[in-house]
Amino acid sequence: MTRTPTLLESLAERGDRSGPGRWGWLAAGIWLFYLAQPFQEIASTQQGAMRVFGLATVILFAIAYLGFFGWLRRVGLGTGAIPMWQRLAYLAGMLALTFLMLPTAGQKALTCLVYIAAIAMMALDVKVAVPLVAVLLGGAELSMRLVPGWTDDGSYGFAIFLGALAVFGMRRAIQRSIELTATRQDMAKLAVQEERNRFARDLHDILGHSLTVITVKAELAGRLIAANPDRAAAEVADVESLARAALADVRAAVAGYRELSLAGELVSARAALQAAEIKADLPTTVDEVPEDNRELFAWVVREGVTNVVRHSGARRCTIRISANQIEVLDDGKGPTPGGGASGHGLVGLRERADEAGASVQVGQAPGSGFRLAVRVGP
Repeated sequence: MTRTPTLLESLAERGDRSGPGRWGWLAAGIWLFYLAQPFQEIASTQQGAMRVFGLATVILFAIAYLGFFGWLRRVGLGTGAIPMWQRLAYLAGMLALTFLMLPTAGQKALTCLVYIAAIAMMALDVKVAVPLVAVLLGGAELSMRLVPGWTDDGSYGFAIFLGALAVFGMRRAIQRSIELTATRQDMAKLAVQEERNRFARDLHDILGHSLTVITVKAELAGRLIAANPDRAAAEVADVESLARAALADVRAAVAGYRELSLAGELVSARAALQAAEIKADLPTTVDEVPEDNRELFAWVVREGVTNVVRHSGARRCTIRISANQIEVLDDGKGPTPGGGASGHGLVGLRERADEAGASVQVGQAPGSGFRLAVRVGP
């Protein structure tokens, strides 16, 4: 069972480690108003040394009550800053002052039990504070019934109960506030982590596709230098153009506003497939695709064609597009364990599909080869 922190520990966890401040002292001092009852009782009924002794006990009790908050301010509120035995000893000292007040203040001295109950609920574990408060309440009720001349009006027991309940409510409210703050901090950390993952995913997809095409074109240019210098020069120019486009994409991703174009990705896909000497069977229009689906489908084209060029060994690649579905198929060697079907790109594509409420299918194409399909909706 999880232990409920004391009010002091809750305040420490919240960050108030220096103890009660100016307003804390004011809030604590206001409650000394109720010590006027035993003070007036002693002043009106006692004479001489007994009056001095009685008034001194009231003043000492008030000093002890306020001294508790001064003690907290001096040692701090950190967990374990005040050992449990010292807290209990302090409460025992306040109870002793209450007993010393009884001969001069009589029944009015029971007012002091309210202060003791409140401090107990503030400083002790609930499993210790509740029984202690119950003992104080029971002692007050029994004494009013058993001590000759005392009247049982029920006010002292009720005041002890309300005082302890008020501090307990404050204790729970602060703890709930701490838990809410911790939850918000966790959510903020999770949001930061999600943003990092998104950026890493986008950067992987941008560079993975662009560098694959650049590599293929560079290899092609290397083979054509001797046989066809003009064609090799054109391929090198394409490499330069692709490198600049990749750099622009990276900068846009860093700025946080990059958005893919489905039509643009189809044009890039055709160029990448031709450079890899793979026949491209691609749609010439995207008019039937709703605007909301185009960016997701653009990512499918980018990831699918990148995998075809990198892993498939295919001679033909086909892309089919409808309003709510896109397929990328090739006639290569098909899915292989540890290959493109389980790479980082497809993991990122699945995450994007989940965000859009779409499903991803990866597997064997009809006949032979690899099939990547994404469908939006049922």
